[in-house]
Parts: sequence; C-alpha cells; structure tokens
Amino acid sequence: MQDARGAIVVVAGASSASGIAAVRALRAAGATAIAVGSSRERLASAFGPADSDDGVPQRVCDLGDFPAVQSLAAEVRTTFGAVDGVAHLVGGWRGGRSLADQSDEDWDFLARSGITTLRNTSRAFYEDLLASRRGRFAMVSSTLIEHPRAGYANYAAAKAAAEAWTRAMARGFASEQSAREGDPSPLTSAAVVLAVKALLDDSMLASQPERRFPGYTHVDALADRFVALFGDDAGAVNGARLDLTT
Repeated sequence: MQDARGAIVVVAGASSASGIAAVRALRAAGATAIAVGSSRERLASAFGPADSDDGVPQRVCDLGDFPAVQSLAAEVRTTFGAVDGVAHLVGGWRGGRSLADQSDEDWDFLARSGITTLRNTSRAFYEDLLASRRGRFAMVSSTLIEHPRAGYANYAAAKAAAEAWTRAMARGFASEQSAREGDPSPLTSAAVVLAVKALLDDSMLASQPERRFPGYTHVDALADRFVALFGDDAGAVNGARLDLTT
C-alpha cells in the first residue's frame, strides 16, 4: 500500500492555519513538504528559518500569476524532483446581506484567490501528478454551497467553479490512465474535494473557550485526511467530494 513517505508535496497557502497543519502532518508522515505562500515574512513566522538543517523548504510565489507558478514548478522539480502531491489551501471568505449587495470587488477577490490560483497550480503541476505513482491533488471547499444563500452567492459560485475544475482534473487523470483507449493502465492519480462547513484551529478554541463550534473541522483533521489520501486507492477517491464535517 502506498503512503506519504518520500512524497514531494507542494502546500499552497502554507502560512494559513490549515497550511501549517498540512506541512506538519506531511513531515510527520515522512514526506517533503514545500511551503508556498505570498509572504516571506509569514512563511518564516510559521516555519522558522528555511535554511536550517531541518527547516521547512519555503517558496514565495504569486499563485495568481501563471508564469510565476510555472517558474515555481520548474524550480521545485529541479531542486526536489517531480511533485507527487499538491494541497491547495488558498482562498478566503467574502459575504454580504443580500444578492444585490454581492460586490464586484468581492467577486474579483474570490475568483482570484479561489479559482485562478487553483487553475494555475493544477496546470503547472498536472504532468507531475499524472506521472506519479501516487499523484494527489486536493482542494478545500464548503458544504455551505450545497444550499447557497443569497448573502454569500459570490463565495458559493467561486467554490462551485473551483470544484468543477477539480472534477475535470479528475476526469483528465482517468482518461489518461485507467480509461485510456487501447492501452489502459492502473489509475494512480487522484483529484479530490475536501468539504468542510468551516475550519477550526487552536487559536479560535483558546479565544472562545465557551463556544462549541458544531460541525466545524479542525485543521489537524483536515491535514490528516489529506495525508491519508496517499494511502487511499486512487480509483476510490478520484473525483470524490469528501465531507469532513464533524
């Protein structure tokens, strides 16, 4: 059975609470986790000096800029080898009170952070993931989009678009591997949606000790599920939408 040991994994949005948890979980599982973010200072604050003997490799990249992501992919490939996994943890929340006040500014932010960055990372690393014996790509979505409200129409639409792109990526893996006409091979790569109601971290628990946070998913549980994908059968998870609400 496959697992994450020895895997080369890019964590996009690594300085977020979920990104920090993912990097730590991957390293604990024996993978090389490359922390990618938009701020060198936030990466260093999260992971310490990148040049220490046991430091977390850190890369600064504007994931909304496709040529920059292509350069990142080429450099990672040269330095570490072909990538086996990508955790896309870039995004954000913008909402309003009604459909009419869903602003263009909020849409532009959500489209760039949630859709454009995902399109760019998936395209830049697609061939690596396709060639890997355990290629895994995962994005985080929200269970809220199953019954979207007018007040977060922008957010729901952006997440739905990102999910559609990820499912298309899954179909691409299948068509070029197990469903390949004339020369099928075992499916080894998978693109997966990890759906949560909302994410929870220790700082939130500490600041609101009286709150219960029903249905929230702790970032450590999200990270553990991403790591577990490397041990899952690709055919069982490719194109899946896994509900991680608790």
